[in-house]
Amino acid sequence: MKNLIVILFLILISCKNETITKNGIDKTVYEMWNNFTISNPELKKDELPESWYFNNNKEDANRLAELTLSGKKKASSGLYLWYEEANADLPKMGTKQIITDFDGMALAIIETISVDTIPFNKVSKDYAEMDMGTNIEPLKKWKKAHWDFLRAQWKKVGRNRSKKCL
Repeated sequence: MKNLIVILFLILISCKNETITKNGIDKTVYEMWNNFTISNPELKKDELPESWYFNNNKEDANRLAELTLSGKKKASSGLYLWYEEANADLPKMGTKQIITDFDGMALAIIETISVDTIPFNKVSKDYAEMDMGTNIEPLKKWKKAHWDFLRAQWKKVGRNRSKKCL
């Protein structure tokens, strides 16, 4: 009987619950949205928002998500070029999105409350602090992090960077 318990325990801990749906979205995204709409019934008819993670690597994605959860990160930046290339509209006020960790697990629902197009070289210290989630040299850190990230994005589409880019 003792061996049977050990075997069952090993079988149970070796089984992994499948958390990804057929369309590649983690089940926690659906669960979070469902719970949110139960608490906010006026949104029940709204479609599942887009889900995404910050940046392009696990360390930064998870760190930025944690800063969002703690309330320190209150803004996000994107490259206007992305919208041009995709012939897509800029985000709209009131749009909700689900922030995930790098592996796709839902962590937070955010809402767009303002959209601005600001050239790279005109970003303010206050905005950088909201985006970076720190008040220690936020503009310096923002420029370094975003310049490096944007360099890779511009390179993908064969364009040169510009400090006047949006």
